[in-house]
Amino acid sequence: MRLLLIRHAESVGNRERRLQGRTDFPLTARGRHQAEELAAALSQERVVTVYSSPIGRALETAEAIAGRLRLTVEVEASLQEYDFGDMSGLTWPEIWERRPQLIEQLLSGSPDYPHYPGEEGREPFRKRVCEALWDISERHAGEGSVAVVTHAGPIAVFLLDVLQRGYQRPIPFTLDNASVTTVEIVQPQPFQPRAVLVGLNDTCHLTSTSAE
Repeated sequence: MRLLLIRHAESVGNRERRLQGRTDFPLTARGRHQAEELAAALSQERVVTVYSSPIGRALETAEAIAGRLRLTVEVEASLQEYDFGDMSGLTWPEIWERRPQLIEQLLSGSPDYPHYPGEEGREPFRKRVCEALWDISERHAGEGSVAVVTHAGPIAVFLLDVLQRGYQRPIPFTLDNASVTTVEIVQPQPFQPRAVLVGLNDTCHLTSTSAE
């Protein structure tokens, strides 16, 4: 089976360049158009199930896909974005004003993540996301494609697990809004990976590129 890992379409938070985390922002008009283009592209795939993060920007994207495919969205809480605590929802200038040392560490090139007051914690985040996605892959073993609409953070941390790389900065992936990243789950064999990354950040279905 294949996991189609989909980053939600453009949200108001993306447009305003906010650190969204779990703060809810709706899709922009452009984002709603991206979701429809994404849904049209996925109608050519043998998608058997659509899962989604419960956060509105992901759920709105997932509902566009599921509506086109005549499926029901399965909401999975573990697919939520990283919780950035007190910094969630702020613009980068606002974060700079409140926590300049956080921005300085981000710009330093250090492999360590800066501390966000009240944050979730990197290891709990990695564990919940990877457990959820491996569980989904096992639940649908031998079926067609499963669409999972989530956020850049969960997709990146799962890809690092698939590629057996450590969870540290810099993240070696670009994941645009409304992009599709494909992971093929393979039958486990000795000395072979359990999954293969076969497509990364595909946005060919979009008529214009997405905002970060």
